[in-house]
Amino acid sequence: MTESTAARKPRRSAGSKAAGTTGTEASGNTGTKAAGNTGGKAAGNTGGKAAGNTGGKAGTGTKRTTRTTGTRTTRPTRTTRAAAKKGSETELVQLLTPEGERVEPTGKAAYAEYAEYVAGITPDELRGLYRDMVLTRRFDAEATALQRQGELGLWASLLGQEAAQIGSGRATREDDYVFPTYREHGVAWCRGVDPTNLLGMFRGVNHGGWDPNSNNFHLYTIVIGSQALHATGYAMGVAKDGADSGVIAYFGDGASSQGDVSEAFNFAAVYNAPVVFFCQNNQWAISEGNEKQTRVPLYQRAQGFGFPGVRVDGNDVLASLAVTRWALDRARRGEGPALIEAYTYRMGAHTTSDDPSRYRHDDERAAWEAKDPILRLRRHLESAHHADEGFFAELEAESETLGKRVREVVRAMPDPDRLALFENVYADGHALVDEERAQFAAYQASFAEAEGV
Repeated sequence: MTESTAARKPRRSAGSKAAGTTGTEASGNTGTKAAGNTGGKAAGNTGGKAAGNTGGKAGTGTKRTTRTTGTRTTRPTRTTRAAAKKGSETELVQLLTPEGERVEPTGKAAYAEYAEYVAGITPDELRGLYRDMVLTRRFDAEATALQRQGELGLWASLLGQEAAQIGSGRATREDDYVFPTYREHGVAWCRGVDPTNLLGMFRGVNHGGWDPNSNNFHLYTIVIGSQALHATGYAMGVAKDGADSGVIAYFGDGASSQGDVSEAFNFAAVYNAPVVFFCQNNQWAISEGNEKQTRVPLYQRAQGFGFPGVRVDGNDVLASLAVTRWALDRARRGEGPALIEAYTYRMGAHTTSDDPSRYRHDDERAAWEAKDPILRLRRHLESAHHADEGFFAELEAESETLGKRVREVVRAMPDPDRLALFENVYADGHALVDEERAQFAAYQASFAEAEGV
């Protein structure tokens, strides 16, 4: 576990392991077998001081400097980079190991602070979390299959990120407000949004499909990172209204490089906005690894803005639930924003238009499959005798029913109006747009003529 604040140095444990997890291949089953694994080391870079040396030899921990005409260029030495890399091996909040064992916060005061938020969790609540993850994965698998069959134009899978989404989603209260990206299908499930309502936009027949104010769940945001600003502005309004509700904004590791996110951090800090920034670090953004995105672990960025940052095992549903409850509680109490980095892994493609084999290796995925979030909780349920085969069989049947309903609803949706994209470009119309519409209509008609329709 690591918590960082402006007033307190982040705790680090050299050689500590960053456990993340993600799912196995999407299927209709309630879980698949995978060997447990406590996880690999978290990559990142905490930086570290290095003394500049303009005239002498570059030594251990110093920066090598070279002079050019009128300027000075400073480069970190190999030893500086190595020390920084070693310092980046961070600890993270984990309450359930990949083997399904509860982690006791003995000797870790901060662990105990988070663990209190799930100390009284009941077997029924644990089964509920497991059900949420299984049904969310089944829905996601069906949507992926429907896109491959031509029923959807695109789909962004959450495979492997179920624990981060369900844990954080179940931490919210009814009066909290959620600002998602386009991948928070599990959070939508927790907020009571019918999963079939998520599919209309990906079929091209609507711009969202649900009323955001009915569930306090904003429409999906396609523009990367902009929802962080929306959430911050909304949270500032909540504070001015005197309400005690919280706001949570979801984004990924790639979005953390966007200026909008940095601006949101600054506004939230300055105005003490009751907002939680929940970053699902699934390691690859669209196609770039963490080492090409940041020199420090993402949660440590909060330190520079003056609010706490915590890294949590994003494949541990209990840890995700506990830390998000903590962050939302402090936001509602008027203690300002917090950043949660859920360290997880995107098991599938960025979207169905992506081919991850072009930028990552199968053995990396296999290592994360061994830390599957659903299997992790199932192991715990079984070892603690909180669930029997009857429960799993019943859930399997419910999963099949959900899959069938998703297929039926999507196939009953109308085909998108292909000419609709030309509407509302200009308020009063435009001759060039009219010309392009006519050309596109003729192009579409040529297919019908070729088929003899």
